[in-house]
Amino acid sequence: MIAAATAARLRGQHEVLYLLLPGDRPLRERPSPDTWSLLENAAHLAAYQKMFARRVERILAEDEPAFAAYVGDNDPYFLAAREESAADLLVDLSADRLYLYDWITSLGDDPLSRTAVHPKYGRRTLAMWTEFFLLHEAHHLYTMWKLNQ
Repeated sequence: MIAAATAARLRGQHEVLYLLLPGDRPLRERPSPDTWSLLENAAHLAAYQKMFARRVERILAEDEPAFAAYVGDNDPYFLAAREESAADLLVDLSADRLYLYDWITSLGDDPLSRTAVHPKYGRRTLAMWTEFFLLHEAHHLYTMWKLNQ
């Protein structure tokens, strides 16, 4: 079973987006040419969440799958999501998160101990990949919080 603290973060960590997206800054304004806007960060989180769900499927179906590094600019969903409204992104992200939460929290210890390998982060269990997913999301939420100043 997934740790209670992990489950709690998985259930609601993303909801801070409802506070971050309506900020005073224009949602599509980039603070610099090489930095994502608030909306692009949110689109990345929505796309990354979909990619993580595909990785969970592979971890559960394959023996120790190997994952390539995720590059958002090569992800057709991310490229399309950047053009959506904040409201639409929030609806999609929240619906996908509820599904992901129900799925991950329903798994027992055996599925959560299955492993996958990444070129940078090495071999990790599904429980640890879930932690990484949440840490990655938290990084972008913090970035968005800073953009709202």
